[in-house]
Amino acid sequence: QVQLVESGGGLVQAGGSLRLSCAASGRTLSNYGMGWFRQIPGNEREFVGSISRFVSGTYYADSVKGRFTISRDNAKNTVYLQMNSLKPEDTAVYYCAARPRDASLRNEEYDYWGQGTQVTVSS
Repeated sequence: QVQLVESGGGLVQAGGSLRLSCAASGRTLSNYGMGWFRQIPGNEREFVGSISRFVSGTYYADSVKGRFTISRDNAKNTVYLQMNSLKPEDTAVYYCAARPRDASLRNEEYDYWGQGTQVTVSS
């Protein structure tokens, strides 16, 4: 069992930056493929990016490529989502997710989820 807790959300002006953290307990996160997703009320959960287990290769949605970066700190058992050049359309609840296999773009393929953290970008 993996418990995930996101933090770092908040209100930021367009063009600003935030760093979200996803801290894990119960298992070693380096053994898990990790994904970041976001959701606006009434919409489906949207893939943002992922980081593979072991070699930490990353993959991003086109909408965030070049602006967002995912990284791991294995010593802290934490995965990060660095978000730069934020836009109002990035406003959403952001979730991290884990699965004991390679990372996936599909939210239904993840086994563990955090509670989410709200990101609001003002224009």
